Amino acid sequence: MNTSTANAPFERALQDNLQTIKKLLPSEDILTYEFETADELACALVYADGIVNKELLARLVASPLQSTDLTRLLPKKDGGRVEANEKTAENAVEKSQLFPEFKTVQTIEDGVNEILDGNTLLLVDTIPVGFISGAKLLPVRTIMEPPTDIAVKGPREGFIEDIKTNMALVRKRLKTPALRFETLRVGKQSYTAVTLCYLEGTSIQSVKDEIKKKLQAIEVDNIPDSSYISAFLAPRKHSLFRTVGTTEKPDIFTAKIAEGRVGILVDGSPIALTVPYITTEDLQSSEDYFISPFTATVFRFLRLISLFVAILLPAFYVSAQLFKMQLLPLGLMLTIASSVRELPLSPSMEMFVVLLLLEILKEASIRMPKYVGMSLSVVGALVLGETAVSAGFLSTPAIIIVAFSGICLYTVPNFVETGSLLRWLFLLVGGALGPFGIVLLSAFTLCYLLTADSYGTPPLAPFSPLIKSDLRDAIVKFDMQSLSSRPAFLRSKNKTRLKVGAKHDKSENK
Repeated sequence: MNTSTANAPFERALQDNLQTIKKLLPSEDILTYEFETADELACALVYADGIVNKELLARLVASPLQSTDLTRLLPKKDGGRVEANEKTAENAVEKSQLFPEFKTVQTIEDGVNEILDGNTLLLVDTIPVGFISGAKLLPVRTIMEPPTDIAVKGPREGFIEDIKTNMALVRKRLKTPALRFETLRVGKQSYTAVTLCYLEGTSIQSVKDEIKKKLQAIEVDNIPDSSYISAFLAPRKHSLFRTVGTTEKPDIFTAKIAEGRVGILVDGSPIALTVPYITTEDLQSSEDYFISPFTATVFRFLRLISLFVAILLPAFYVSAQLFKMQLLPLGLMLTIASSVRELPLSPSMEMFVVLLLLEILKEASIRMPKYVGMSLSVVGALVLGETAVSAGFLSTPAIIIVAFSGICLYTVPNFVETGSLLRWLFLLVGGALGPFGIVLLSAFTLCYLLTADSYGTPPLAPFSPLIKSDLRDAIVKFDMQSLSSRPAFLRSKNKTRLKVGAKHDKSENK
């Protein structure tokens, strides 16, 4: 795009503006519809074919103008020549319009960007401004339950790829004047809409400003998904642990905003981001807040135990065989010894091969077509596993341990990628250094988390630093009456979340 031409203001002559836009947008899907008002004043609609509601444009934009004597609404100079500045032109054209979403743009660049975004540019001869009508007709899928976050109890709506729909789902759940949306454009070629969502007076201003600054500093051609934004927002560029929260459910997203976090919606992505983020969020589920606190606490401890088992069990099994066989009970030790007696592979190599097979089967089942993937999983789990044991290539305990580790890891879906990498690291260290290596790597991982930072919030909060009030909704889940204040680690100015025994006051920010 020619920058000097694009930044230029609109000309008074309609054809000059159309020629400039055609040079900047020569694609065949950019269409122009020219017509005249009742007093024969030339007008034109410029839009991208396929993403505009043409019927709506004809009924609410073109038809009213075609039946309007526009020159009577515009001021005239000596000689009867029609001339109008931006304000009078805007008022005159607005009087003839029936479209609710209507605004003006001053430069050709703004008009071109609006066209590419799916809006329609209206140009009127002798008026040096452009008028934008928001008659988008973008293809979107139906709102449905997200496949990655299924809940037995609670709302089942999920975000979709249309940012306007996602904003509506957020507004539907937070009916307060304090809810703010700030939209930025990111991507030199994609010009993707990225919207910050927060509660004025509740969220941390410094966090919002830092996120906004990082978004404005992004220099990349295309933003196809929110994961691109997440990578730019991460305080540590190559961190093994997540520093930005993700969710596909509006109820979780709005709950985090209400606590004082800043939410981020990206056009074209059904996955919303939340900042700051702490590691205990991975152990929590939206369903925890729709069941009894005791049951939610049991489930959270179950997820935590399953996570440790998934990461440490393969490494512990290998290190016990190689270094400390006496760590195992005598009966189990004899069983394992008889199973691995004639194997051609070492314990470390055997576990490495089984884990590699598990990862390959997982990737293949995800990438393959749905029904073929199901068959592939069954074949891989039964046929390959049974054949490998029968042939004496792998041992039964190794397959059982890896299968159990894989199942345990999926009790915490948001931690699967990080957990898989940690499992590999602990396996390598456990096979090389034994139990001492496992303890050493555990200490290193803990130290890494203690020194990390997520926009001023420690990832291990509320355990480090210890915040007693926030422990009520960390691993142990208290009842709602006990959660009267917002999480202290978020440093929100509006600390009160629930006034026990108080009447509902709509004028107060919740």
